[in-house]
Amino acid sequence: MTDSDKRSDDAGELRRQAEAKARENAAGAGDDLEALSPEAMGRTLYELRVHQLELEMQNEELRRTQAELDAARARYFDLYALAPVGYVTLSDTGLVLEANLTAAALLGVARGTLVRRRMSQFILTEDQDIYYLQRKKVLATGEPVAFELRMVKQDGVQFWGHITVTAAQDTQDATELLVVLSDVTERRRAEEERLKLQAQLHQAQKMESVGRLAGGVAHDFNNMLVLILGYTELALEEMDPSLPLHDDLEEIRKAANRSADFTRQFLAFARKQTVAPKVLDLNETVESTLKMLRRLIGENINLVWMPGKSMWPVKVDPSQIDQILANLCVNARDAIADVGRIAIKTGSVLFDADYCAAREGVTPGEYVVLAVSDNGCGMNKETLDKLFEPFFTTKAVGQGTGLGLATVYGAVKQNGGFINVSSEPGKGTTFEIYLPRHAGNVGQAQGTMPEALVVHGKQTILLVEDEPAILKMTTRMLERQGYKVLAAGSPGDGIRVAGENAGKVHLLLTDVVMPEMNGRDLARKLLSQHPGLKCLFMSGYTADVIAHHGVLDEGVQFIRKPFSTRDLSVKVREALDG
Repeated sequence: MTDSDKRSDDAGELRRQAEAKARENAAGAGDDLEALSPEAMGRTLYELRVHQLELEMQNEELRRTQAELDAARARYFDLYALAPVGYVTLSDTGLVLEANLTAAALLGVARGTLVRRRMSQFILTEDQDIYYLQRKKVLATGEPVAFELRMVKQDGVQFWGHITVTAAQDTQDATELLVVLSDVTERRRAEEERLKLQAQLHQAQKMESVGRLAGGVAHDFNNMLVLILGYTELALEEMDPSLPLHDDLEEIRKAANRSADFTRQFLAFARKQTVAPKVLDLNETVESTLKMLRRLIGENINLVWMPGKSMWPVKVDPSQIDQILANLCVNARDAIADVGRIAIKTGSVLFDADYCAAREGVTPGEYVVLAVSDNGCGMNKETLDKLFEPFFTTKAVGQGTGLGLATVYGAVKQNGGFINVSSEPGKGTTFEIYLPRHAGNVGQAQGTMPEALVVHGKQTILLVEDEPAILKMTTRMLERQGYKVLAAGSPGDGIRVAGENAGKVHLLLTDVVMPEMNGRDLARKLLSQHPGLKCLFMSGYTADVIAHHGVLDEGVQFIRKPFSTRDLSVKVREALDG
């Protein structure tokens, strides 16, 4: 019994006692009213006034109690109707018997129209099995359940609902279901975003591991390839082309070049490829590759070139553009069964902050876009999710390394860009490469030397290389080109040999990473003693290792290992004539 109920019973009892006393006095007075003395009459009237006051006090208490009850009911109504979660009472068949205002607002209906409707009407069709299963479980066991599913407001807007269901009995002992409903859409989105970020972190860690692996093997592997390529070319120069051994050596040279290309692909994926960015017009660069691309894809595929107008300049290594286009066009060719079409398109685009906020990995700014589209077989979602993973390929064994698109991804990321891919099975594929606009002007394109040309000279070259085999082989290559070579196996030896040389030293050709002193510090020291000395740096290490030495800065001459006789000849001449 509540305090208000007790106060009401006490007041009723006092009222009954007063009424009984009044009746008793009235009855006695009626029998012999005239016999009452004035004193007795006064006492009777006094008692009646006292009982009247008691009755008025009891009535006031009853009014206060009733007001408290009304206020409590109002507070309960407010707490129920305006609670931060929805409260719904369901029949055992799922009909809404009662609901608060919050539940009605969550479901997008007026509270009065919600009663007698089925709860399942507000649950997404694909998730209704979850609701029916949980409702059945509560009715069977009597135990509360909590679950989440997708719900639909009356206007069609979807949201994630968290539902708690408890069984109860009404006044007629019929089973009711008490439902607590809340909107957890934002929490679900936050969880999905967290899972996405975890997946991105995992992917980044995986790529970083591959990058470390690439960097670890690149230096030693490139040094070996320098020797294989160099000695093979030296042997080919002395070999009669009519001899069978000449063809064997030529195959060795081709295999070494393919291995060098593979290493560059691996490093490009890991974004550690050594590059020489130039400010260029993307249209001009693409046009210079069209002839090569048409040979790659074959005559049965129509290559369509759609250059954009008034293109902004970009700063990128032209060989990376060639690399990107070759990989994308070869993949497009393989996706086309017989005859088909590949389109290459360029353009300019501006992304604002609102656009980038809804797209992962996109930074606001001005971009140049390079798009490659085909009408081939397309790709499903599972393939798209793994598209840029190294060594992932849908081609048959022996027909692909799985590094083509990984190379594209690495090259684009290395230049601060991003990639969009759209594809559906049977509807073709489109790759959109976005590269940031460069603020400078397009530089003059450098002419290319004929493939067979090896340039000779007579200047003196100081060669510093800590690998004896490479030192010996490079010395022979340079001497065959007519240069005088001062060979040194360490920076200290290089300084000594340069000091002992009677004539002028025209060029320093040095490795970058060496014991005692790195190549850039060696060059600074020698320049102080030999003003006008030209420098050419070489390395088989990855770009991230040698970049902080400054040898990849604009205007600094650099040759990447492995290199051929022609590559070395061209770079030496460029450095000397620079």
